[in-house]
Amino acid sequence: MAESASEIILHNYPQSPVAEKARVAFGIKGLTWRDVEIPRLPPKPFLTLLTGGYRRTPVVQIGADIYCDSQCIIRELERRYPSPTFFPGTDAGLMWCLSRWTDGALFDLAVKIVLGSAGDQLPPDFAADRGRLYLGENWAQGLKAANAELPHLVSQVRAPFAWLERQLGDGREFLLGSAPAAIDAQMYHVVWFLHGRWDQGPAFLSEFPALERWRETVCRLGHGDRADMSPQDAIERARACEPAPIEGLDDHDPQGLEPGMQVTISPDLDGGEQPVAGEVVAVSRDTITVRRSEPETGSLHVHFPRAGYMVKPV
Repeated sequence: MAESASEIILHNYPQSPVAEKARVAFGIKGLTWRDVEIPRLPPKPFLTLLTGGYRRTPVVQIGADIYCDSQCIIRELERRYPSPTFFPGTDAGLMWCLSRWTDGALFDLAVKIVLGSAGDQLPPDFAADRGRLYLGENWAQGLKAANAELPHLVSQVRAPFAWLERQLGDGREFLLGSAPAAIDAQMYHVVWFLHGRWDQGPAFLSEFPALERWRETVCRLGHGDRADMSPQDAIERARACEPAPIEGLDDHDPQGLEPGMQVTISPDLDGGEQPVAGEVVAVSRDTITVRRSEPETGSLHVHFPRAGYMVKPV
C-alpha cells in the first residue's frame, strides 16, 4: 500500500489546456502517473466527491491528498521530486509572479479567441458552461463581443508572442536556457491551446519561427510514463489511504485563518461554481489545506492555492 499511496493520479481530460500544463510538468520530471479521464462538462461526480465540489481541471490525487489547481500541483511535485527542478537558476520567485499572468490574463485572452472564433459552431451546452465559467453571468453577450472583437483580441496576444520570439531568438531550447522550467509548462499550455483549438492558430504562429521551434521542443519532452485508471479505482485508493500529516500556521495571515476553523474556498472570479467546505488543517501564504470526509472516500486533505482563491470563514 505504501507504494500505491504515493502514486500520482491525474484527473483530467485530453482536450484540457490546463491539464496539458500538468502533463508537460510530468514530462519535465520524467514521472510515472495514472490517468483518470473525467467528463469535459458537469456533472463530474467522481471528481467532486474527492474535491468537495471543485470541478475545474486538472486535479492531482496522491493517496488521500487532493491537489486542486496547477499552482498546487507544480508546488507539490517540486517538493516530492526536487530533481530535475522546475526552477533552474535563481528566478523561482519571478517565475511564480509571471505564472499569475500566464494562468490569468493571458489564458483568459486565449479562451476568448478560441470561443469567439467558434461563434455559433460551439455546442450549446459547452458554450453555456465555458461561457459562464470564463465570461461571467452575461456570458452570451460576452461571446458575441469576443466574436466581434476578434481582431483586437488577436492583436493583444500577438505582442506577448513577439516578446517570447525575442526571448528565444538566441537559439536557446527553453525559455530560461538549456533546461526546461515550470514557466515552459505554464506558457506552453496557452500556445498549445491556440495552436490546436483555434482554426487560425497554426497560421498565426507561423509568424514566430523561434516560438514554433520552442513549441516543438516542449512537445518532445512528452508526458512521462502514464497508465489508465478508472474513477472508481481512484475513489477506492483514497478510501484505503490516510492523508499525509501536515501542519502550518501563518501568524501574519490577513484573515486570521488557523487550523480548526471551518471555511469555504472557491476561485475568486465568479464562475458560478460550488464552494468547497472543510476544516482548516494548515495555512500559509501559498496554500491552504482543509479536511473533508465522505463515507465513500474516508478522510481527505484537499489543498488549494491562496493566490486566485477566496477563503471565507463559516
